[in-house]
Amino acid sequence: MRIVMSWLRELVGGLPPAKAVADALIRAGFEVEGLETVGGDLAGVVVGEVLSIEVVAAKKKDVRFCRVRVADLGAPGEPAASGPGESGPGETEPGVRGIVCGAFNFEVGDRVPVALPGAVLPGGFEISSRKTYGRVSDGMICSARELGLGEDHSGILVLPADSRIGMDVAELLGLGDEVLDIAVTPDRGYGLSVRGIAREAATAFGLPFDDPGVWGASGAGGGDAAGYPVRVEDPVACDRYVARTVSGVDSAARTPLGWSRRLSLAGMRPISAPVDVTNIIMLGLGQPLHAFDRAKLTGPIVVRRARAGERLLTLDGVDRALDPEDLVIADDSGPVALAGVMGGAATEISAATTDIVLESAHFDAVTVARTARRHRLGSEASRRFERGVDPALAPVAAQRAVDLLRELAAATAEPGVTDVDHRMAAEPIVFPLGEPERLAGRHYPADAIRRRLTDVGCLPRDPEPAGAPGAPAEPAELLVTPPSWRPDLLRPADLVEEVVRLEGYDTIPVTLPLLPAGRGLTAAQQLRRAVGRALAADGHVEVLTLPFVAEDAADALGLPAGDERRAAVRVANPIAQDASYLRTTLLSGLIAAAVRNIGRGQTDLALFEIGLVFREPDDAPAVPVAVVTPPVDRRPGEDEINALNAALPRQPRHVAVVLTGLREPAGWWGPGRAADWGDALAAAQATAAAVGVELTVAAGEVMPWHPGRCAELSVDGRVVGYAGELHPRVLGSVGLPARTCAMELDLDALIGAALERPPVVAPAISTFPPADRDVALVTAVDVPVATVTEALRAGAGDLLEALSLFDVYEGDQVGPERRSLAFGLRLRAPDRTLTAAEANDARDAAVAEATSRTGAVLRG
Repeated sequence: MRIVMSWLRELVGGLPPAKAVADALIRAGFEVEGLETVGGDLAGVVVGEVLSIEVVAAKKKDVRFCRVRVADLGAPGEPAASGPGESGPGETEPGVRGIVCGAFNFEVGDRVPVALPGAVLPGGFEISSRKTYGRVSDGMICSARELGLGEDHSGILVLPADSRIGMDVAELLGLGDEVLDIAVTPDRGYGLSVRGIAREAATAFGLPFDDPGVWGASGAGGGDAAGYPVRVEDPVACDRYVARTVSGVDSAARTPLGWSRRLSLAGMRPISAPVDVTNIIMLGLGQPLHAFDRAKLTGPIVVRRARAGERLLTLDGVDRALDPEDLVIADDSGPVALAGVMGGAATEISAATTDIVLESAHFDAVTVARTARRHRLGSEASRRFERGVDPALAPVAAQRAVDLLRELAAATAEPGVTDVDHRMAAEPIVFPLGEPERLAGRHYPADAIRRRLTDVGCLPRDPEPAGAPGAPAEPAELLVTPPSWRPDLLRPADLVEEVVRLEGYDTIPVTLPLLPAGRGLTAAQQLRRAVGRALAADGHVEVLTLPFVAEDAADALGLPAGDERRAAVRVANPIAQDASYLRTTLLSGLIAAAVRNIGRGQTDLALFEIGLVFREPDDAPAVPVAVVTPPVDRRPGEDEINALNAALPRQPRHVAVVLTGLREPAGWWGPGRAADWGDALAAAQATAAAVGVELTVAAGEVMPWHPGRCAELSVDGRVVGYAGELHPRVLGSVGLPARTCAMELDLDALIGAALERPPVVAPAISTFPPADRDVALVTAVDVPVATVTEALRAGAGDLLEALSLFDVYEGDQVGPERRSLAFGLRLRAPDRTLTAAEANDARDAAVAEATSRTGAVLRG
């Protein structure tokens, strides 16, 4: 909402500078987005009198050469010229200039704005003396658009006849002004008017405010039988309808420059006096009006719902099919307007209009909002009705519009007034005086509460005394009747907000609450953060991708039929048709992120993500059960909440990694190293180590991984994920380079396993030296390394401190389908130095156990 400061000052006298007003409105809870100073870019434009006009013939169109006096030489005591320079090239007398002009809407003797050479018009357009059409044009006669006063450029702006020659036009027209640009929130519809902002400004500075939206002593509300006939069939959607009739309207009358200027500054285009009057009332009071050509109405006005098959050609030229939920204004011919949204073309005001029926009504906010959205037809009227319009304004706005039409368009007011009033009496709100302190955390005296509620227009009163002896002198609560222009004040909390914002949010003390002991991060949260830190420290970059995927996401990953990752959950209201399902794996988003980065030249990637995936519940019924959405006017019951939760998919938290390109960059130290399946496995092991568990690694075969380069990862016998090189077919379909690797783990399962284990006891540090032994075992290639490792641990017993695999060999020396695994064993006793015999016995026991379990043979 653009608020013109000169208009605002008419309603509230004594306002400080506009910057102070803007700051006060911000403190009162309004979003002031800007303060614009206008009219300051107009310089060197003075009032001139047309002395003579000579038509100059030209090929395309005729023009006129005008002699214009720009300095009043006859006024005693005044300088010979008030413009920049007393005479110009070609002048025959001082203060007179010759100007070529293409407009024909002015005559000899008219006063017009003249931009002299050197003048600067809005937009930085500088005027100079130049030769054109064979004449020297020493300046320019200006239109309203050229002066920045509006969009009218059809002709020259003719000034009042009593304008003093040579006077500065900016001073004459009062063009200097300031405009506040305010973003009005949906709960403050009254702020979409000068009246509403004036009330807030007056309250902020303690200035008197004479509300223009309230009937004065001589005003009168109510209607009589002589008014235009109106029938309201839906009193819920339209609880107030006022109709006034004026005749003898001069539809061609131009709106005075002062009002046109204000409309332009407020963001509306001046059209004609009858149309501009409705906009003036809407901007000033906040009440949208609509004007019908009385001659085009047939029968009484009826406010009703649209009927099946009805259509309406609206003022924007669109023929609209109406919905039975649309509220329309109709006559005997059918709908003539969408109530509160836009009028119809059949009854619009035209140049031939002489009699007008003015509509000033109050429509239900929800009804108007739904109609506007249904037809995708937002308007200034619907914007206000959606946020709540004062129902008491209807007769006041209609009367003010009639007065302006009489003043600006020579209209005559018909005596009849129609006022169909179905408003319900406002119910008072029981307001505890201690409620502001309870919600805001600071004490508010009772008199301050009463004053602030009165400032916003409420009527606070004490409840009826109970009459019991010993009753307190100050009541504990008030009965507060909200004003008609504040439909958002419905409960005590709403009144608290008014008290707090007017007293100042900055007066609320800032007290940081004490954090109760033991209320920090949970153990699971700490472990999740530890995983993120570990992967980041290992050179991976975290990304956050959207959880929405396309319907063919499972096909892109080559997932087989029956894979649980194919059972994706469809979103009821997807953000896009190609993102209408919830992801079942993090790899879909990570692969898309990698492809996007590669396409932008970033080829060496190590990305990871921690996030939720969505799977169907384990006990999901074969036929989906319809879930009833609970109402919003109450808290849902436990059974309803449980039913909603039961309908949700499982949402385990996963962690995934995608690696491609170089894992170690090239440089003076070497050629660099490409990422391989071992890096994906290392990322999985780093994740497990951060959580505090150890992964069991075995050969795996599951899409989208390469069947021969895939590791199955498990904890305590439960498979928790996979790591390795992605399948070549998948890489080709998604557009990733060959040998791209990935890892994905069920992070919730890892954390669950870690939390189920007893607390880790710090190991005792032995002061005795270790004994290191190496063994090389030859096994079949299909024997998992993890199985051999577990057998060695079991055989070595308590003396084994550490076990590591440091070499794998396959070749002629060990035979076909065989491989050699070389392990390093570190043995240590806590209370003594091991003898060579003890160390060798532990090694031999480990080898014997591995031989027993896996058929391994000690390599010679």
